[in-house]
Amino acid sequence: MTDARGASRHRPLEVWAVVWPEIGPGDDLTGLVCAIEGLRDGDIVIVTSKVVSKAEGRRVMGDRTGSIAAETRRVVARRGLTVIAETHHGLVLAAAGVDASNTPAGTALLLPVDPDATARRLRHGVHDANGINIAVVVSDTAGRAWRLGQTDIAIGCAGLQPLVDLQGSRDTHGNQLLVTAPAIADELAAASELVKQKATGRPVAVARGLGDLVLPPGEDGPGAVALVRDRAEDLFGLAAREAVVAAVHRTDRAALDHFPRRVAQDADPFDGLVEAWLRSLSAEQRDQVRPSLTRGAETPAHPCWALSIAVRGDAEAAVLVAAGRLLERAEALGASQRLATHEDPRGEAPPGWRLVAARCWQDR
Repeated sequence: MTDARGASRHRPLEVWAVVWPEIGPGDDLTGLVCAIEGLRDGDIVIVTSKVVSKAEGRRVMGDRTGSIAAETRRVVARRGLTVIAETHHGLVLAAAGVDASNTPAGTALLLPVDPDATARRLRHGVHDANGINIAVVVSDTAGRAWRLGQTDIAIGCAGLQPLVDLQGSRDTHGNQLLVTAPAIADELAAASELVKQKATGRPVAVARGLGDLVLPPGEDGPGAVALVRDRAEDLFGLAAREAVVAAVHRTDRAALDHFPRRVAQDADPFDGLVEAWLRSLSAEQRDQVRPSLTRGAETPAHPCWALSIAVRGDAEAAVLVAAGRLLERAEALGASQRLATHEDPRGEAPPGWRLVAARCWQDR
């Protein structure tokens, strides 16, 4: 492997864990890093986000569900009690990174408010205290799309380029590399988990042998935020069902950010459907159509929905087309939630109107 400057790195990489005491609010993490025995220039210190959260007072009491909602910018996927959410940092994590492990019952740990700032503070504090130039990575555990299990990733870093762009360099066969960009900070976070492990009282690791990647004092790099993919470039910004929900509720480009979050969090997949559809019609067209969406439940765990659409006898053709569009949106929603659908025999239209759709959807 070559680094960004093309220099070969065949030195051995050492990674070892460090035992720390139980961390509480206000504890001096910088002092604990300074106390690591044998720490020297070029070392990279990887600190789990959990101890950062504890030191920074990010432990909260009460219902974890409420904390997840508060930490969520946008729901990406929901299956039962499992929520995959984008946090206010831009990270996509299970439960928005809210953790109920290694903390007293009835409490939860939120992610640090600004992990990059924490990494910078630790790096600067160590250099100010003893003149040692280190890099710092703040790590957290995350799942991966398309793969089972979890690994640690970098959610904060300082003194290190988190992403090494090898575009334009050549491999051993002379082929030009076009899209190769190792996520060095994530690789370090994952390596540290091999030695820290879980529930062992070793929340910190030191990596030695990559000193050429550690930036000079005063240069912190862009931080781990540089690893967050821009939403405009994300080909998988929503899970399959949530993408359908977002699409059928969207009436214009301005709604792109609003609707995906709102409807994906609602337990009712049809919530807001008729409201969004009506906004796409003119005032004159709205007077020519009467949609009705009702929700019932044979049991609380198995709700059902009934949609009827009636149009005035003299409705223009565009209104009939629009009514078909509403029905297709509802059909797509039902299919995305794996709901059974059938004709609703209870559907009826008032005098002078005609019924153009009467459907029911029921949890299987």
